[in-house]
Amino acid sequence: METTKLSSKGQIILPKSVRESHHWAAGMEFVIEDTSDGIMLRPAKSFSPTRLMDVVGCTGYAGSAKTLEEMEAAIAEGASVKHAGR
Repeated sequence: METTKLSSKGQIILPKSVRESHHWAAGMEFVIEDTSDGIMLRPAKSFSPTRLMDVVGCTGYAGSAKTLEEMEAAIAEGASVKHAGR
């Protein structure tokens, strides 16, 4: 077990052996969770940047807009077809 100190600026230095074993580099972002035993530090899950154009049209529907009633009917029909095949 290694120890570290809290600086006057509120910073904690993670020992080099810990950073290397987890492959953590400078600039890595972490999530800090307050627990009853202290704090939990874990890497923030990073997502690649997404642009609106990357996801628009991902549903594959190109027809006219549907009403809420039409959408609910389609969902109900899909559910009954799925459960009928059991």
